[in-house]
Amino acid sequence: MTGLFNENHMTYTTLDHLPDSVAQGLSTGTLAPYLGPELLALCPAHTVPADPPALAKVLTEKNSVPGKIKHRLTQAAQFIENFKHRKTLVTGMNLAFTAQAQPSALHQWLAALPAPIIVASWYDDTIRTALQGRSDWAEVQGLSQSEHFGTWTGWYAPDGTALADAPTPTTVLYKPWGGHAPAGNYLVSDSDYVEVLTEIDIQTPIPTIVQERRASLGFVFLGCRFNDQLPRSFARQIMKRSAGPHYAVMSEAPTRMEARFFEEQGITLIALPLADVAAKFTAGQAIAA
Repeated sequence: MTGLFNENHMTYTTLDHLPDSVAQGLSTGTLAPYLGPELLALCPAHTVPADPPALAKVLTEKNSVPGKIKHRLTQAAQFIENFKHRKTLVTGMNLAFTAQAQPSALHQWLAALPAPIIVASWYDDTIRTALQGRSDWAEVQGLSQSEHFGTWTGWYAPDGTALADAPTPTTVLYKPWGGHAPAGNYLVSDSDYVEVLTEIDIQTPIPTIVQERRASLGFVFLGCRFNDQLPRSFARQIMKRSAGPHYAVMSEAPTRMEARFFEEQGITLIALPLADVAAKFTAGQAIAA
């Protein structure tokens, strides 16, 4: 069943089933996975922070910050950076993601696909771990200007070796906010994001190979929420000039700002639990449209 959501003249398509074309597009490399922190819910028992409030809690347990910003990740991170040094913030982030999650069946399924791009918008190493059975991929991470002034991204081989030049692998794992492995690169504080967002409209922080490959791709958002300006801003710019179509799997009712984002970006909402969609993908049995 297909429906059109309309609230205050906002309209986007909502599906209550998983079209065959989504699994087919992922399998053939015409759709690219765009992964968010909620994908961690599919992993076996783990202690990895799986959303910004949980990460803020981990950071502020070891570093005192004012109560009014204690649950606000970017502001808490900025306070730690300003008053206890950037190294303290990076150490806290590394400790938060030291205990890694075991990849779920969906992570393993996605890692085996010939995806031109996999976007992973959280700091955990889970999809990187799932890719370790392959050698034809490379990772590019966003870099903080406070640590790498003038350099927006860093490239890494599957074994974690830093690469001086951008390669052309079968699959590019793109982590726009950085990641725990292999080098502890993080965009997490207010100033980190201000630097990137100042340039992202003209695409400077986005790797050239991602810009080139997205031109023939659509994106499938898995485990993502867009109820905050930051994930919307990054997704909007990463999707820019991409071919589409785009899909987001989310069973919860979208917020007003999420609905607006889906409308403006032409994203079809698949209103099913992520676990159900993951089971269909990994069983190779997408529900017929």
